[in-house]
Amino acid sequence: MSAGRVPGGGGGIAACIRLADGTDLAPADLAAEIGRALRLRARPGESMARHTTMRVGGPADLYAPADTLAALVGLVRLARSRGIPHWLLGRGSDVVVADAGVRGLVIHVRCAGNRLLPGDRLAAEAGLPLARAATITAAAGLAGLEFGLAIPGNVGGAVWANAGAHGSDVAAVLERATLLGPDGVEREEDAISLGLGYRDSRLKHAEPGAAPEVVLSAVFRMTADDPGAIDRRLAEIRRWRRANQPLGIPSAGSVFRNPPGASAGALIDACGLKDRRIGGAVVSERHANWILNDRGASAADVRRLADEVRAVVAARTGVVLVPEIVFAGDWAGWEEAR
Repeated sequence: MSAGRVPGGGGGIAACIRLADGTDLAPADLAAEIGRALRLRARPGESMARHTTMRVGGPADLYAPADTLAALVGLVRLARSRGIPHWLLGRGSDVVVADAGVRGLVIHVRCAGNRLLPGDRLAAEAGLPLARAATITAAAGLAGLEFGLAIPGNVGGAVWANAGAHGSDVAAVLERATLLGPDGVEREEDAISLGLGYRDSRLKHAEPGAAPEVVLSAVFRMTADDPGAIDRRLAEIRRWRRANQPLGIPSAGSVFRNPPGASAGALIDACGLKDRRIGGAVVSERHANWILNDRGASAADVRRLADEVRAVVAARTGVVLVPEIVFAGDWAGWEEAR
């Protein structure tokens, strides 16, 4: 199988996927195996630029959408049992995929089932957009998830990162989550056990050599409120976003976490880095902690610009910014590929 090139990425798919035992498997053969075992259709060479909000990234060796919880669990278990390198993709925000693409299998988490539970609770599968969760609960007169309207990711990613905005976060409303453990067993855990911190959780820190835990679903606890009051809060969030964020241009959202007691955007702005450009990537004039893809940027353009911003802020202020976005995929040799 020859490596092909796709729009939106500078790389090609690998002729073979290297398994954990050192053997090789052609993407087409793995796709056929997934079809036989799980009755799912996997596609070789799917461009990750099509599935990320920054609109950059080369092809995955193999791409499989998981539209149901059963598909998600089946794909992860199959990949683990066969030693297939794999990566879970949510809504593609907070991530920049390498121009060379992603080696192995990309599992796209799209299962979005949800239901309201007694006691002012929402049960949501991992692929439900958090913004959709906010509007579902608002329509039911339940408050607490309004901040989710500003989060471009899904429930699984939001729990994994303890996503937050507008003075609240997942930790404030999460009651429990169902996880797929390293042993392949599904278990429910309460929110406290997940070690939720600022844009962090224990889920980000798998034991060395162990498979990471996978969020399958979550239950959020709400409080009953006047629907009109909830709608007004949602309208204010929409207004604030239109006024302060560069919406409508491809980006990955906030590039860096806010350091303790400070704003990453304010530090970047104070260093005069608004409108700083590398290739097709530029620091937003409206919000300095956003990097935009406004001229057909490559993933390497975005990463070089993020690295430069981080270095300048560190040199001028002494603050070392911590990335909030994840640089995923095959970045080997990216600095030399100019």
